[in-house]
Amino acid sequence: MSVTSPTIQQIERALNKVAAKFSMIKTDPVLTDIHLQIKPESGELLVYNDDFDELTRCVVEEWIDSKDENFYETNVPVLRKCIQGMQEVWEKLPILKPFSFVLIDEDQDVVSDLYLVDDDTIILDKDLLKGLDEELNDFLKKLLEE
Repeated sequence: MSVTSPTIQQIERALNKVAAKFSMIKTDPVLTDIHLQIKPESGELLVYNDDFDELTRCVVEEWIDSKDENFYETNVPVLRKCIQGMQEVWEKLPILKPFSFVLIDEDQDVVSDLYLVDDDTIILDKDLLKGLDEELNDFLKKLLEE
């Protein structure tokens, strides 16, 4: 599935609204994660804080009535790219670090960790680490054989 420019713009617009809401906080930094929920039947992208207070919502036309069996998996890279594109914005928000962006389903169960904002930690994409166990086992086996 190729992602259209209007889809990227809608997601970025919603993320900018979230950033604007947090930027207006003038008191001590808040403790929260940011939860994104996408609904394939309505095309909605909803964004919540830890208390599941809605921060913003939008409709992504491309997602309406999606029949994609891998809907969440298909859209995780899109969401991740949009969030990463705003890295500097996230690092300046008055939210206690570390905090993360997570994709949740309709039951509020975590589907995917999208992005972690922290000064010293980097989260690697699980796809990047795919097959690492086998490679390390093969390497260790060869080392022990010598």
